[in-house]
Amino acid sequence: MGIEINKTTFDAEDRRLFSQRLDSQLQQLSGLIANPKFGRPEETVGAELELYIVDADGKPAYLNDALCTAAADPQLTVELNKYNLEYNLSPHSLGDEGLLATEREVVAKLGRLSALAADQGAYVVPIGILPTLQRSDLGDHCVTDRQRYRALVAQLIAWRGSDFHINIDGQEPLQMTMANITLEGANTSFQVHQRVTPECYAATFNAIQMITPLAIAISANSPGLFGHQLWDETRIPLFKQSIDTRATDRYRWSEPPRVCFGHGWVRKGAFELFEQTVRLYPPLLPACDMQGVDDLAKVPTLAELRLHQSTVWLWNRAVYDDADEGHLRIEMRSLPAGPTSVDMVAGAAFMIGLARGLRDDMDGLMSALPFHLAEYNFYRAAQNGLDARLVWPSLQQHRLRDASVVEIIAEMLPVADDGLRALGVAQAERDRYIGVIDARLGARRNGSSWQRDATRALIARGRSKSHALGDMLRVYREFSAQNIPVAEWPMP
Repeated sequence: MGIEINKTTFDAEDRRLFSQRLDSQLQQLSGLIANPKFGRPEETVGAELELYIVDADGKPAYLNDALCTAAADPQLTVELNKYNLEYNLSPHSLGDEGLLATEREVVAKLGRLSALAADQGAYVVPIGILPTLQRSDLGDHCVTDRQRYRALVAQLIAWRGSDFHINIDGQEPLQMTMANITLEGANTSFQVHQRVTPECYAATFNAIQMITPLAIAISANSPGLFGHQLWDETRIPLFKQSIDTRATDRYRWSEPPRVCFGHGWVRKGAFELFEQTVRLYPPLLPACDMQGVDDLAKVPTLAELRLHQSTVWLWNRAVYDDADEGHLRIEMRSLPAGPTSVDMVAGAAFMIGLARGLRDDMDGLMSALPFHLAEYNFYRAAQNGLDARLVWPSLQQHRLRDASVVEIIAEMLPVADDGLRALGVAQAERDRYIGVIDARLGARRNGSSWQRDATRALIARGRSKSHALGDMLRVYREFSAQNIPVAEWPMP
């Protein structure tokens, strides 16, 4: 998705040609998906892990280019802000210890990168939002010097036409305006990719949409911003508001936001998701591939369609990839980075397993849960974490009811285990990752609750809030580096 582009300004002819290519590539994609040989049935899991770089005091360190150069790792890339990096992890077959291989890869990558950062007096931290981040760490001075990012910043500001407004409630509500989009870079995530065949795509995508609120509640790791205690997963409202290009008017219709939960249950298949993105959202970066239109004799790259998809940030997103003779993936974007490698992979395992466990029942479950209530669940889970109450469907229901998210997750753990087994995941792996989720339920803890409780404990011992946040982050870094599940972390 991090496609580089060759220009930063665009005119009407650029937009016309880009839109023309989008239409052409939609037709190509439709033909590909209709081909019964397209999309081999192997189930794989991959991920993108975004990271913060901090100094010894826990402040952002503007070292992403330097660390990328030192690492010389093609899987490592810079992100929007100069203190963020991203690893594009390898895809692994779920039936061949793929989850365990992903965890081991994260541990190895973080270990090597941490050693390189230490040479420069810095640390890398997987965490949803850096608790020590300050407003002075945002602005044009922190944008990574890449044409894609400069163009993205310019285009989003041009579309918006005014400052971006942030308004997030919570224990300590936050309201502010920003003239640029660098608050988007405050959000770091663990984006999970699952390869899915065309015939299973709609049911799998719908199942992932339905269970995403459960995954957010149990995996939340972003309890605030600038010292304000906000949502359990503050990334959710922050990301949406930080790049909202719409100038809304309560008396007029408005375009859908480019960051959203979606527009309804998928009824046909993957193609409708790609078509919807093209029909609903104007091109933001209309940079055409200079190599021209794809050769129809080969697996097409669909470069413009992929670039356009990368500028619409749905929390669960359809992905086309021309690698390995072409395939489709579902990108799950809601999980935060951290707290540890094992915690992140456990969150992924829970999502993938539960989606598979519910997949065959999705027709009935969708009838029992209107889409707007699935979206309601998404935001309530992000806001309240393990204290949330969600509307959860049943195949035997005769009315809508809500329930504690803790009770729902406990009921769904055996379903997730069955789903992982159906995907070929071995017993030992299932026990490891489902066990991590079960332990969080038992402790009533996710990363956000640990951060809040640890900060509160430090303040109770006489530390100021700013110092307590720094001390908490230091302890967080130590436990994270040891890959100890967050459910087992003691208070500082």
